[in-house]
Amino acid sequence: MSVTMTQKASEPCRFAIEGEMTIYTALELKDQLLAPLGQCADLEIDLAGVSEIDSAGLQLLVMIKQEAKAQNKHLRISNHSPAVLGIFDLCKLEGFFGDPVLIISQE
Repeated sequence: MSVTMTQKASEPCRFAIEGEMTIYTALELKDQLLAPLGQCADLEIDLAGVSEIDSAGLQLLVMIKQEAKAQNKHLRISNHSPAVLGIFDLCKLEGFFGDPVLIISQE
């Protein structure tokens, strides 16, 4: 699991997560995502590289979304990997995050 952060002038802080978002990585991810929340007005989390996500990873995304809202900041989740789309669908949380979700045909 790795998190890469980039920030360009007048753009949101952007995080790209690669690898697992599971119970085994949730604490480390939490620290890496919460720390910059105080420094950035807007954030984007790119989930294209997420290979596996479980309920702990999902709880982390929900917590980050709620914390951003509590701090009056905008959090956008983008490039949902198939693993992320699967858990969002299973838990019926596509609308909770309020971000466009690209549905990929399984045909």
